[in-house]
Amino acid sequence: MLLRAIIHSIESVAPRSAQEEWDNSGMQVGDTGQDIQSVLLTTDITETVVTEAIERGCQLIISHHPLLFHGLKQVCGQTPQARIVEMAIKHHIAIYSAHTSLDSVAGGINTRLAEKLGITDYKPLSPSSLKGEHNYLGVIGTLPAPIAYTDFLAQVHDTLDCTYVRYTRPCKEYIQTVALCGGSGAEFIGAAIEQGADVYLTADCKYHEFQDADGCIGLIDIDHWFSERHAREIFRDILEPLGITCYISNNDKTPIQLWQKKN
Repeated sequence: MLLRAIIHSIESVAPRSAQEEWDNSGMQVGDTGQDIQSVLLTTDITETVVTEAIERGCQLIISHHPLLFHGLKQVCGQTPQARIVEMAIKHHIAIYSAHTSLDSVAGGINTRLAEKLGITDYKPLSPSSLKGEHNYLGVIGTLPAPIAYTDFLAQVHDTLDCTYVRYTRPCKEYIQTVALCGGSGAEFIGAAIEQGADVYLTADCKYHEFQDADGCIGLIDIDHWFSERHAREIFRDILEPLGITCYISNNDKTPIQLWQKKN
């Protein structure tokens, strides 16, 4: 299948018009006329991910986070991004990314995250996140029944299989209304409070954001990668029915490691 047809299928779900102004979703490297038999799916593009694509014989890498946010002034191997571009071109591997274009649509990152956690009747979190018909940068919904805050923390940890869960003290012993935003969503904490959420789940929160939320809402913070890695599943669900062989990268991992002192 030609790459342009694969892109058309992805953008029928996550159109580039849905991305934020600062973003760079879309083609990163390659020729849309290239024939594609197999695809490597990843959250992030690293040199080890590209090496895996070479070893698997993939002609395309699809990532959630774009490889290129800023223009490259030189492609001479001085930076990881430059080396990745060189590797991809040398081995005829195209690279495509769907970032906030996938975050902000129904069926995308945030609605899929809500479904994984059993949140139903979800809707856009705040009018400030609206962008035409694409409005799911944050969502708010309800659990089927009230649940103990500590049990929900365990549910988040176990369902997302994340390495850590940081949180503020509970405002309520039992919670039911949940707001969330995969990735760096601290900007929507206020909207979650205004919309009456019992808890708000996101990633990359700073100390003072925890401090401001404490006593107002149960703020739950997890590793950014774990909050968005299901983008790979979404890509696979789009492409496998087309007969494209899809591999989820074995080398796509969070860069954050946790050190614990042994007793």
